[in-house]
Amino acid sequence: MWQLISGLFLGWSLGSNDAANVFGTAVASRMVHFWTAAFLCAFFVLLGAVLEGEAGMHTYQELSVMTPNTAFIVGLAAALTVTFMSFLALPVSTSQAVVGAMVMVGILQSTLKTGALVKVVLCWIGTPIGAAIITIILYYSIGKLMNRLHLTMFEYDRYIRWGLIVAGSYGAYALGANNVANVTGAFVGENMLTAREACLYGGLAIGVGVMTYSRKVMMTVGKGLVSLDAFTAFVAILSEALTVHFYAIVGVPVSTSQAIVGAVLGVGILKGVQTINKGMLTRILFGWLGTPAIAAGVAYTFYNLMSVTNFINP
Repeated sequence: MWQLISGLFLGWSLGSNDAANVFGTAVASRMVHFWTAAFLCAFFVLLGAVLEGEAGMHTYQELSVMTPNTAFIVGLAAALTVTFMSFLALPVSTSQAVVGAMVMVGILQSTLKTGALVKVVLCWIGTPIGAAIITIILYYSIGKLMNRLHLTMFEYDRYIRWGLIVAGSYGAYALGANNVANVTGAFVGENMLTAREACLYGGLAIGVGVMTYSRKVMMTVGKGLVSLDAFTAFVAILSEALTVHFYAIVGVPVSTSQAIVGAVLGVGILKGVQTINKGMLTRILFGWLGTPAIAAGVAYTFYNLMSVTNFINP
């Protein structure tokens, strides 16, 4: 099934962009080396995709009816959009890119199911808000626990470093479990892939993206929005992981970018709003708003071009 190429391209794009959402703060704070983070992220993304990735596949099946050819269009449109945003070093939402493309194809084919779309959008809204709230709770609760332990500076550094590794690995697992549906979910159905096959191929593609092109966006998330120390980096990653894993269990693919940015903004609220880089926040918000629109526009162009040329009959 040659159409799967676009899904694998999307998986690579997701890995290159979204690895920043689980290890970016740790790498930027220099508590974890980039290649250590990249290897752990790739491994746990694949593990999460294979073990818990199927739930999100069913949500996308409820959103619109896909054929191999229309799934190819969705994957290609989303991948090009995410790659463009990665080039700009913006932590963009792959979920929004996929849904934007699927909605456009669904409109063109009159197969869009608005009930599932409303469910997904509501979860998108709740993702950054929930992550920010969890960050504030964890900051105070874990902070009190650390103070009671009366650790030396060496012990504190060691605990935080391992905490960043564990939280980042958990975040990578949650990323694979939740977001593999973004990569190959459109290809699950009759005469296409089984859910288990889609999880495996998607997880592998994401892992390759992590290993090859994720460093640039990691530094944007880790340093560009709010200045993070090691402890706040740990809290932000753990908050993002808990948020995304919750939605993986629910079966709704959400934006890890929105989760980590919400968590980092929670840190900014704790430190004082003046510590938030307003310019970077504006760029990130522009990326979030523009992503579904750009992906929809690209999908519209490809759909009509392929229909006119009869190269693909959607």
